[in-house]
Amino acid sequence: MSRGKPIGRLFLVFAMFALFMAGCEKPMSNVLDPQGKTGKEQLHLINLSVYIMILVCVVVFAIFFYVLLRFRRKPGDNSIPKQVEGSLTLEILWIVIPVILLVILAIPTVAVTFSQAKAAPKQQSDDFIRVKAIGHQFWWEFQYPDHNIRTAQELHIPVGKKVYVEVTSDDVVHAFWVPGLAGKVDASPGRINRVPIDAEKPGVYKGRCAELCGASHALMNFQVVAEKSSDFDKWVKKRQSPNSDPQTAEQKDGKKVFAQNCMSCHAIDGTQLKMRGNKAPNLTGFSSRNKIAGLLDNNEKNLDRWLHNPEEVKPGTYMPGFSHLDKKDMTSLKAYLQSLE
Repeated sequence: MSRGKPIGRLFLVFAMFALFMAGCEKPMSNVLDPQGKTGKEQLHLINLSVYIMILVCVVVFAIFFYVLLRFRRKPGDNSIPKQVEGSLTLEILWIVIPVILLVILAIPTVAVTFSQAKAAPKQQSDDFIRVKAIGHQFWWEFQYPDHNIRTAQELHIPVGKKVYVEVTSDDVVHAFWVPGLAGKVDASPGRINRVPIDAEKPGVYKGRCAELCGASHALMNFQVVAEKSSDFDKWVKKRQSPNSDPQTAEQKDGKKVFAQNCMSCHAIDGTQLKMRGNKAPNLTGFSSRNKIAGLLDNNEKNLDRWLHNPEEVKPGTYMPGFSHLDKKDMTSLKAYLQSLE
């Protein structure tokens, strides 16, 4: 007994801590407070299953306590209670009732699942946009086929419009999940899975990989930036016609350093020198992103940290460090990257 008490107290502490942490997430990252129609449909299914389980628990415990009290052994009563073994009525009841409950749960679940797995309409419309989300170790690529845009780590969407997301992977199995907007969907190599997302109000929603995929699985984050339609249109125009050429001598030197060290993997649109690497994130508009590598706040200090030792920030990343660059080249490279708006 003396050993059991500390273990019980420790369990209680961890349970209270978990309950406390469950309420610390901002609403835009809370799966139980979705900010879009898709998430609300999924939450309805969660609530339905919880209500059915609560009903079952209440009925079972009510019967249990009734039997416990009604048929308890009384002093001096040694008679055998009436046996119900083999009762056809009871057997029918405990087969039919679970089947009815499963049907009540299955019909809306199947309907919502098939509805949300539909492909985007073939004809482009102002009511929706298409996005292809590709998981890589350990970053996310986003392609907008109707807008001819390829970007990474930030998925921009217009508020009030449905976004048809086609999810796949370029290497191992990942999972695309934006808790504040919709449930997770697997990103599997050679296979396209679909999930619609939508946001009812502007904001930045946290996204993450929800499938163990390697050393930096826990760091494979991204953001969904939901913005007004007018702001989204501005972002689209800026990404379609970017000006990524350097303006100062230092930035020009940085572009040369980039071309010598980074161009084979990274792409930058809107430059006279064609940079079309496709092995790593597209860096067009890099300075306007909220995060570096989907993880660090976008500032000079964190950029310096990332460039010097990416492995320290994201274990298992394929990006090599650039500690071999001298101070002048590193400074000019950072100046060029920070000029990409």
